[in-house]
Amino acid sequence: MNAQSITLGIDVSKRIFIVALPVNGKLKHRKFQNTRAGHSALLSWLEQRNAGQDAHVCMEATGVYGEALAESLYDHGLRVSIVNPARIKGFAQSEQLCTKTDRVDAGLIARFCASLKPVAWQPPALEVRKLRDLVRRLEALNGMHQQERNRLEAASQLIAEQLKEHIAYLNTEIKKLKALIEQHLDDHRDLRHRKALLQSIPGIGEATSSVILSEFADVQ
Repeated sequence: MNAQSITLGIDVSKRIFIVALPVNGKLKHRKFQNTRAGHSALLSWLEQRNAGQDAHVCMEATGVYGEALAESLYDHGLRVSIVNPARIKGFAQSEQLCTKTDRVDAGLIARFCASLKPVAWQPPALEVRKLRDLVRRLEALNGMHQQERNRLEAASQLIAEQLKEHIAYLNTEIKKLKALIEQHLDDHRDLRHRKALLQSIPGIGEATSSVILSEFADVQ
């Protein structure tokens, strides 16, 4: 397979993703689970077809659904492009394509990639991605903590004891996560400096600055 012609279209959804790999004028499709194991399975599938690090992978911008997949492929050395869905839609109209299924969309994205060769995507730096994971987990735990406190207000005595135990557990985990975030910032002084700059803006506190810094890598 010619390395210069290897393109891979991926149609991503919450639980699965469909890939389309053009081979000798035909499309080979495969479905994978949208999990870390599924991402690894895709990489193995590509290597079996001698399309390992030479492939140019294209997918639509789908928010968090394709985030981890794009990062896995990038970390493996593949060229990854994340494209505005409006561009893919326009390309479909140029082909007068009316049918819409996951397999059709994956093939469409592969042809778009081969024809227009979109620019490569750059993920946030690894230390920013790690901070993002910690901050997102902290937000999730804080959300659970508030939900349990709300339930406690109307709970029976039996359930109240269980809720109190869970709230105590969540308090411990939240404290651990905050310590991990602080340690991560200490290990990466540039991140701590940028966070301090954010907190110097009126109205931006500890929690908000961490979210902004972890989700928007270009904040200076």
